[in-house]
Amino acid sequence: MDNGKNEQAGPIGVFDSGFGGLTILRDIRERLPQYDYLYLGDNARAPYGPRSFDIVYRFTLDAVKYLFSRGCRLVILACNTASAKALRSIQQNDLPGIDPSRRVLGVIRPTAEIIGQLSRTGHIGVLATGGTVASRSYNLEIEKLHPGFSVATQACPMFVPLVENREIESPAADYFAAKYISSLLEKDRRIDTIILACTHYPLLYDVIRRNTPPEINVVCQGGIVADSLADYMERHPEIADRCTTGGKCTYLTTENPEAFADLARVFLDEDIEAKHVELN
Repeated sequence: MDNGKNEQAGPIGVFDSGFGGLTILRDIRERLPQYDYLYLGDNARAPYGPRSFDIVYRFTLDAVKYLFSRGCRLVILACNTASAKALRSIQQNDLPGIDPSRRVLGVIRPTAEIIGQLSRTGHIGVLATGGTVASRSYNLEIEKLHPGFSVATQACPMFVPLVENREIESPAADYFAAKYISSLLEKDRRIDTIILACTHYPLLYDVIRRNTPPEINVVCQGGIVADSLADYMERHPEIADRCTTGGKCTYLTTENPEAFADLARVFLDEDIEAKHVELN
């Protein structure tokens, strides 16, 4: 428990298994620049995608507890795999015992909520990691919020390595984008909206867009999550009041901080400094 310190304010925590959540953070900071942010990348244990539900849950809970220990009252899981495999368990099973006044939010529900406004046919495609696809989180969330909608998914195992090896505009990027999109559309020819359901994928937006039929929407999550968070803060002033507003951002990683800062430039288009931390 928090020993009576529930009213103390702190930064908004943003967690990802590695780098991808920086695309979410970038859009959140653009939409809500007044707040302080504490970003944590668990790069030492990434990628989360191939790991089991139990392992992703335990790793994510480690990160959430750490961010709570650093004063965060609100934590955003800026990671589709963590949102799919850990968010609900943490919200329902762990928060009541840690501190029921704190909040942990994910990236899947805001995306599922808005998709009804973007699709004409109700046929949705999802490009994601194998872990997110296996979780069926997008299928369940979209079909629950929009009865009658149909969701087809496609795992894209090469997209993250392409981004992290700075091969975004390489022939390999075009090859795999064409391959994955073709496989997705073979599952449902009526798809009119494709969700990029991994936070690395916005960096591949241009290559994905040019390998997707022009009549199909290609949707990135960052702006959606940022708008959803802004709405959440308006509806929950008791949470907003407990988030500090100095406009600062601190970056933490469980791996080498210099290497993190170097690759973070690809995601943020700015120079940063990062610090190394250990999780339990």
